Amino acid sequence: MPPLNSVEGIDDPRRPLQRAVSFGWKGLVAITIVSLAIWGGVAGLPGIWGVLIGAAIGGAFVLMTAASVLFTSNTTPNTTLAVVFGGWLLKLVLLIIVMAVIRDLEFYHHVALFITVVAVLVVVLASEVWGVMTSQMSNVF
Repeated sequence: MPPLNSVEGIDDPRRPLQRAVSFGWKGLVAITIVSLAIWGGVAGLPGIWGVLIGAAIGGAFVLMTAASVLFTSNTTPNTTLAVVFGGWLLKLVLLIIVMAVIRDLEFYHHVALFITVVAVLVVVLASEVWGVMTSQMSNVF
């Protein structure tokens, strides 16, 4: 029998985060396929480009946060906080740069990009929440 302070036999506390990232990826792929089908039919190639850019922006923004928390789960809370806040700052700067670069370009459908970003954010966040909420974890009282 393992000593009381051992974690052998106890569920991995990273499991909810792993499920969140897994469910988030699946939600991202699903909404991207649906959005590609809709906007490809409505706007053709510019719609497809808008969807791909929107899915990349929205998916990266949400999934990178969950992945950074998972990556730093075995570190101190201060390290996790620094990585998450630094990641958010980096993502915001990159988002501003990307949007400034593509603002005046006409190869993509602007409405397709906007609607895809919003849909991806909602679906991926909901998928991550579902992954965390449905995790089977041992409770010790």
